[in-house]
Formats: sequence, structure tokens, C-alpha cells
Amino acid sequence: MFKPLAFSIGLRYTAAKRRNHFISFISLTSMIGLMLGVAVLIIVLSVMNGFDQELRKRILGMVPHAVIQGDDVVDDWRRIDRLATDHSRVKAAAPFIQGQGMVTGSGDVRGVSLNGILPEQERQVSIIENHMEVGTLDDLRSGEFGIIIGRLMASGLGLEVGDKVTVVLPEASVTPAGVLPRLKRFTVKGIFSVGAQLDGNYTLVHMDDAAKLMRTGGKAHGVRLKVDNLFQAPSIAENVARSLGGRYFISDWTRSHGNLFQAIRMEKTMIGLLLMFIVAVAAFNIVSTLVMVVTDKTADIAILRTMGATPGRIMRIFMIQGAVIGVFGVIVGTLLGVVGAINISAFISWLEGVIGHQFLSADVYFISYLPSRLMWQDVLIVSGAGLAMSLLATLYPAWRASRVDPAEALRYE
Repeated sequence: MFKPLAFSIGLRYTAAKRRNHFISFISLTSMIGLMLGVAVLIIVLSVMNGFDQELRKRILGMVPHAVIQGDDVVDDWRRIDRLATDHSRVKAAAPFIQGQGMVTGSGDVRGVSLNGILPEQERQVSIIENHMEVGTLDDLRSGEFGIIIGRLMASGLGLEVGDKVTVVLPEASVTPAGVLPRLKRFTVKGIFSVGAQLDGNYTLVHMDDAAKLMRTGGKAHGVRLKVDNLFQAPSIAENVARSLGGRYFISDWTRSHGNLFQAIRMEKTMIGLLLMFIVAVAAFNIVSTLVMVVTDKTADIAILRTMGATPGRIMRIFMIQGAVIGVFGVIVGTLLGVVGAINISAFISWLEGVIGHQFLSADVYFISYLPSRLMWQDVLIVSGAGLAMSLLATLYPAWRASRVDPAEALRYE
């Protein structure tokens, strides 16, 4: 007998075939419930992490981390560009001209965000170069009035590279023929796809062409900044603007998209708490299981007490029995959750192909597929919480077992 007595008897009780099959059934359902609760919680948290990562990478890879602007247009954008790039916390800077308009093509109309850029600098602050399906940023040349559009817009308007589109600005020009809207014919030079809603309303043109269309006189609306730490973008932009002197306005991603990421973080927390209740219910089913086991084993407990077993040892026997159920359920649930989190994206893609329906349409959602990012910190928290609740659930039944009176239990035996 190299095993401690409490450990040996606890394992024997767990593995033994009981006369009461209902107790065995309750034990099995408790274990399965704990497994499923842990697995589902890990998978859901991984999906929430995936959405957070993909939105941060794709949305914040396209939109600027921070922007420095003037009252209307910026005369000295080249000086701002140079001084901002010299800042130790700024990785890159690029000027821009931005406006709202409409694009017409194939008899359809789309509202768009028109962005005038310098291709050689834009690739340093944006990930769009990595998501070009057709063409490159270098295809935007000054004076050619080329435009790069998203795949969602291209599909909606039936456009391909080389097609002509008309860009209409919500401004009127006074001509001898009367007041006419300002418009210009552009040639589609490229198509990008980042798998987000930006594919449907984001367009790029050369900054010189945008200046002519919007009549800024060669001036920029501002300078985009790419910083080394997203979460410190507000303070970095403020430091850069302060070093420039003069009057400038600053903006950053926390104002334009901060609410989106805060909502995702809050949803992850709330969903995690709600799903943790499933784990708690499954864990505390162990209470009912052990209470019935204690009732079934009352005579055995009394015999052990008469043989010299202390109340503490009796308590440890049933704590070990409940802990085995909890540990096995949590371990198997963790393994299922990890495997599910790693393969959930591929499974959903396969399921969409089988049923012919896309669950996350790019027309509605920012992300058109189900991302997943497994974080071992979440796995440890979920597993640890499941084990802790399982052990807590064993305390009351084990305490009741330790309080069994041998004389009373054996009176009618």
C-alpha cells in the first residue's frame, strides 16, 4: 500500500460500478457538462480575441493611428511630414486629402470616401499594399486620374481594372451653363480586399489629382501618422503637434474607432462571465452527485470510522472523489476547447461551403469570416476557475460524510 488511504479509497469509489445507476448517470452528466462548459468558453473567448485582433490589424491598418490637421488645409504639410517623421515614437508619416463623394458606374451609384495619397508614402502608414488583388499603389500616377477601389464596390458596380467611373463631389460649380455638380471621370487602376466594410466605400486616388478635383491648390488636408504603440497614439500625436508650433488639430483612432474596440472588449467580458455560469452549474452538479454517494456509502463510512478513520480522512476521501470528476472534466474540456479554437475558422468556412450560405456578409459586418485567436492566458483562467469551482463543490458533501455517526448508521445493519 504505497498510496495514501484516502486517495486509494477515493479513486476506488470513483471507478466502482454502483448499484444505483442513477448516481452513475448524474456523475457522468456532471463531468460532460463541465467538459462542454470549459470547451465552449475557451472557443468563444478565442473567437472574441480573433475579432479584436483582426479589427485592429485590418481596420487600424487602413485608417490612420493619428492625424494632424489645420483649420481647413495645411500649407506646410512637407514641414509637418519631416518633423513628425523625426519624432522617436512616429514610425512613418504621409500627407492626405480627404473628401466625401459618389462613384457612378454601370448605372449604379455608391457613396464613397475619397482619399488623395502619395503612393510612395502611403504604403508606409497603411497595409493596403499587402491586400491588393489587382494592380499596385504605384499605378496611381499624377495627372492620369486613376482610382483604386475595394472588391465589394467593384462587385457591386460591376467594375474591373481599366473601366471608367465618374466621381461626383457634393459641391456645385458655377459655369456659364449654370450651377453644375463637380465631377470627373476616373479610370480604375486597382482593386483591393481587406475583408472588411472598407471594401465597399474606401477609394484611393493620387494626391495631385485629388487636389485638382477638390481645388486645394496643392495643399493637403493633413498628415497621417503611424506610431509605435497604438494605445499611446493620443499622447504621441499631442507631443508631435506641440513640437510643431502654431495651431493644429489632432485626432486619433480612439475617436474614430475607439467605441468599436471598447464594445468588443466589454462583450468579451460579459460573454465570458455568462458562460462561466455554465461551468459553475456543471461544477456544482458535483454537489448533488457526492451527496447521493455519501447517502449510498453511509454504511461504508461507518465501518471506516469504527476501524479508526478520522473525520478528516473521511472528508478527504470524498473530496478526492469529487476532484477526480472535476479534474477529468476540466482537462478533457480544455483539450476540446483548444482543438476547437484552433480549427473553428476552417470548420465554419467548410460549413459555409456545404450549405452555400455566408454567415458573416461583408455588406453587414466589418469582418467577412470567423477569426479565432487562442490565448493561453484565457485557457489558464478558464481551466483554473473550473478546477477551483469543482474543488469548492466537494466541500459540503465531504463535510457531511465526516459527520456520519457510526452507531446510528450501523443500528439496522
